[in-house]
Amino acid sequence: MRIRIVDAFTDRPFAGNPAGVLLLDSFPDDGWLQSVAAEVNLSETAFAHPLPAGGEAGWALRWFTPATEVDMCGHATLATAHVLHTTGAATGTVRFAARCGLLTATAREDGAITLDFPTSPLTEEAVPAGLSEALGARIAGVRDTGPHIGDLLVEVADEQTVRSLSPDSAALKAHSRRGIIATAEADDPSLGYDYVSRCFFPRVGIDEDPVTGSAHTALAPFWSARLGRDDLTGLQASARSGLVRTALRGDRTLLTGSAVTVIDGELHV
Repeated sequence: MRIRIVDAFTDRPFAGNPAGVLLLDSFPDDGWLQSVAAEVNLSETAFAHPLPAGGEAGWALRWFTPATEVDMCGHATLATAHVLHTTGAATGTVRFAARCGLLTATAREDGAITLDFPTSPLTEEAVPAGLSEALGARIAGVRDTGPHIGDLLVEVADEQTVRSLSPDSAALKAHSRRGIIATAEADDPSLGYDYVSRCFFPRVGIDEDPVTGSAHTALAPFWSARLGRDDLTGLQASARSGLVRTALRGDRTLLTGSAVTVIDGELHV
């Protein structure tokens, strides 16, 4: 079967966040899916198969890290939509049935793809004991991000603090169900982004995720409320780096980015 590696939230190879993508006729057993994701060994591998015509969604979609299945993943959804559009398997808006509900991906004239995801509900919390030490930075505030992504959104002092973080991954496992989103306002918005972030998910086998679409369903409402604008651009300041354009639309968040296929091969099993 065909397997592709797609760099998401970037318009050039070897940047953004790579995801494995497999288009199937149906889902095999969970153990097989998890074994393939572990073999691919990227932050996420997406598996999709077509659904019968006439339903709410055209494709079923699941995502696995090397260690576990997750409820929501933005970059691997973008990667899957990119594969569907570039191979001619789908056109226009693609509707996915996933564990977090109905998701859509719409191809734009400029080649980018806009994802329609549920907005993560934010609840302010006290800073958990030991989190500042595990992250390696003073924390200005903490928000729980709700059931689908299960992260703690952590605001730190400034962009340079985000960029210089070197957390204790083992210690971070004690905090939140998935991991930590560290964020700060951009030092210079004229550079093309309004806020920065980095994402650490050691509990699901990912010490640092390069560009995390799902995290932006929490970053969008947080920074839209802070900056007074619904349409923003976030830079995830990992080593690979990537841009996510976010548009807050009430209980839905639009995530827009580009993707590039870098490997197209055969999986022998």
